[in-house]
Parts: sequence; C-alpha cells; structure tokens
Amino acid sequence: MPVSVKNKVEDTALIARRRSQVLAAAIELFGKRGYHTTTVREIAEHAGLSTGLVYQYFGDKEDVLYLGLQTVLDSYRERIPAAVEGIRDPLERFRAAVHAYCRVIDANIDATVLAYRETKSVSRKRRGVIMQKELDTNALIEAEVRGCIKAGLFEKTDAGLLTYLIVMFAHAWALKAWHFKGQMTVEQYADRNLALLLNPLLTEQGRRENARLAAAR
Repeated sequence: MPVSVKNKVEDTALIARRRSQVLAAAIELFGKRGYHTTTVREIAEHAGLSTGLVYQYFGDKEDVLYLGLQTVLDSYRERIPAAVEGIRDPLERFRAAVHAYCRVIDANIDATVLAYRETKSVSRKRRGVIMQKELDTNALIEAEVRGCIKAGLFEKTDAGLLTYLIVMFAHAWALKAWHFKGQMTVEQYADRNLALLLNPLLTEQGRRENARLAAAR
C-alpha cells in the first residue's frame, strides 16, 4: 500500500472539495458502524455521491481512512502556529498553543476517536506517517513548554513528559465528550486542566505572570 493517495482528477480545488465531502461522511459512518463493516458504497451514499465518483478521488477504503486520520493532525500543524503568532510572552504563547490544540479536538471529535480505534487498520508505512505527524504536533507544544522553562516561568521539568500529559488531557475531551460537554466549554476544560498541571510547576515569577493573564481574560 503506497503512502500517498492517488486520484484520477487534476483539478486541485475539486479534489480538496470532493475529498472533504467524502471524509466527513466516512468519519461519521466509521464512528457509528466501525471501519471494517462500513462499505465504500455506504460512504458514497452518505456523501450524496456515486460509488464510481468516490473512486475518482480514492483508490480504496483504506485511502479514505488514512486521509481521515490525518485530518486532525494537519489541523494541529495549521492552528497551533497561527494561535501563537505575534505573541511574545512565553506563558501566553504556551496557553494559546494548548487552547488551540483543544479547539482542534473539539472541532474533530469523531476523527480523534477514530484515530484511537483504527490507526492499526492502515498499513505499517502509513502508520509511520501518522506517528511522525503526531510527533511533529507534540513538538509544537513542547517548544512552548521549553520556552517557559527557559524564561524562568516553569520549574525545570521533563518537557517531553509534560507535553504528553497535555496531549492526553486534550484527547480526553473527545474520548469523554459525553461527560464533559454538558458541564463546561472546551476553553474552560483547558483552563481547569492547565491549573491542575501548572500549579506545582510555576515559579514565583510564573505565578505572577499566570495571575496577570488570568485577570486579563
């Protein structure tokens, strides 16, 4: 199975539009019925397209799953840098990055859950691509953690491990959405988790800066 997904259409705008249409339908069906029991024909019907048209943009069902799994990962790589652009304060950058991460998950709950369930269903090479994209995304968060340590706002800590703790609480928003969504917004959820994580890590300088940012919100 090749890593890239081939198509039979040359119009890049049309490719993006049709693939988005198919992926939205597929992610919904995979979430409700499971990847293995859902057929390309059912995906096409749910997307309002013919089965033959789907095959103009995807080689097979694994292609659909593979691109679906990349949806959230690509969004992180777009939204996190955009969220911190122009912000100079390290703690404010860090908080903006984490909130952006959580907002992407909130907008892609079904795709996030699908990644947990079905990443194993794509080829080994494709799993490698997905894992590397995850590492690249985590590096965006870790860079902001290290910026706070360097600025003396965080105590010296394991930046990599802290990053994974952040990733896991963010993903829990999708995995337990049925519980959390009725109690708080995703922004409140991010703030509450950050308070739990950061209170032991903030230096005196970091506490002052955190209080200033909280007062400004």
